[in-house]
Amino acid sequence: MNTDRILMAHGSGGLMSQRLIEEVFKKAWHNPYLDPMLDGAVLELPAGKVVMSTDSFVITPIFFPGGDIGKLSVCGTVNDLVACGARPLFLSSAFIIEEGFPLLDLEKVARSMAATAQKAGVKLVTGDTKVVEKGQADGIFINTTGIGIIDNGVEYRPDRIKKGNQIIVTGFVGDHGLSILAQREGLSFDTPALSDCAALVETRRVLAPYGDKIKCMRDPTRGGLATVLNELAQQSQLGMLVEEEKIPVSSVVQGACAMLGLDPLYMANEGKMILIVAAESARQILADLHSLEEAKNAAIIGEVINEPAGMVLINTRLGAHRILGILEGEHIPRIC
Repeated sequence: MNTDRILMAHGSGGLMSQRLIEEVFKKAWHNPYLDPMLDGAVLELPAGKVVMSTDSFVITPIFFPGGDIGKLSVCGTVNDLVACGARPLFLSSAFIIEEGFPLLDLEKVARSMAATAQKAGVKLVTGDTKVVEKGQADGIFINTTGIGIIDNGVEYRPDRIKKGNQIIVTGFVGDHGLSILAQREGLSFDTPALSDCAALVETRRVLAPYGDKIKCMRDPTRGGLATVLNELAQQSQLGMLVEEEKIPVSSVVQGACAMLGLDPLYMANEGKMILIVAAESARQILADLHSLEEAKNAAIIGEVINEPAGMVLINTRLGAHRILGILEGEHIPRIC
């Protein structure tokens, strides 16, 4: 394209726009749905309920240990579909790119999205690109919208949560938040802080046979584990009781949070799920999750209780109960 940077002309809709689409996005993403280059993607959907989710990604830095904004944009929307019980099928993507953004970085992001989508079994089928003047954005922002299908018998909703249900988290919490913070601030640890960014389609596959034994599922991104548990407690109008010593936290996150005055229970995650499941199936579900690399550290961390309705209690390592509140203010900005 005779340039190594994004120019305003790349967003003009003319020849340079066409070359950008052909040489960056279509080259990385080509598939039968995208290749006709229509104004929209013509899709064939199997039978079942259709789930649609959309999200925008403004993370800084855009490249970080364990991922990048491209991988994150695919994983984030795929996981939102998975949390609804859906089998993700298709993604659209829209880019807002700042003038002067390195073209090599854009190509790297596009290839990362393609590789992540292929691994997750989804197709990037349509998109859009806009370019804004230098100083009017921060490098690159990405919006992704996903479509998936829910099979018969699968319903993950807060109103299905009942007293006695068990609470499972599928692995270490806080890894993504610490990874981004360390990258921004130039922090280093004996064990590197890596984002847990992953598309959790294998988790959905393992859970699908359990049908109505899975009551609800959420991915604890911004606000972390504590905030999502509070949201579920409020939506179900039941209480949640979790055991601090049972919550999986890696030694690097635990140590870094203690040093920095942060709480890992409010740190963002991009490759974990919170499950509310029937008590009689909890141990078998946990065993099946342990068969997956992405959920090998899954743990049962508590149970649903009647009172206090709409609140979360935590039993601390010292044996005391306290309220685990929802996140107030901004813990770490622009985390996804």
